[in-house]
Amino acid sequence: MSGWTETPTLAGRHVTLRPMIRDHRRALLEIFDQLRDQFTTVPDAASFDAWHDRIEFDAQAGRAMPFTVLDREGRISGVTRFMRMAKAHRRVEIGGTLYAPRVQRTGLNTEAKRMLLGHAFEVLGVNVVQIRTDFLNHASRRAIERLGARLDGVLRGHLIIGEHLRDSVVYSILAHEWPGVRRNLDALMAKYDGDGA
Repeated sequence: MSGWTETPTLAGRHVTLRPMIRDHRRALLEIFDQLRDQFTTVPDAASFDAWHDRIEFDAQAGRAMPFTVLDREGRISGVTRFMRMAKAHRRVEIGGTLYAPRVQRTGLNTEAKRMLLGHAFEVLGVNVVQIRTDFLNHASRRAIERLGARLDGVLRGHLIIGEHLRDSVVYSILAHEWPGVRRNLDALMAKYDGDGA
């Protein structure tokens, strides 16, 4: 199958990304319950199946690659995915990322992004990877900027999340920027060597 249609398993030192399946429901719901007050919407028990169905539909249509995130010990620690995939334009977005609080701000996220970006640029051959977040989510914005992504702009009034009208901040990394971003991420990962991230 084409690299654009089959979700791979990506394994590193601190994290493994494997294709998301419905059997991960219970563990993911436990994580999502811890994220209710953050700048995003998360599925609950009543909406999980519809959420999963939408992602599965996008994956089958070649518009998404959903991953379950496992920590170093193999515990389910969240989800992430390639989304808004456009093979004709060689573009993907990394998004839908939800991590358990216990792994936030650790080497797990840095390595997960390193593997996703490497797969996008080196296997899929994309021209650009985009990442979006809520304008008010300063922690997420700092994390994206720390990766080496550049600010493209702000989509004002982009989404309604609950009662919040979200402005979405759009970042990107272009193919010719990837070698420098890769060196930056490898240097950041070196800081986690030997720790339990």
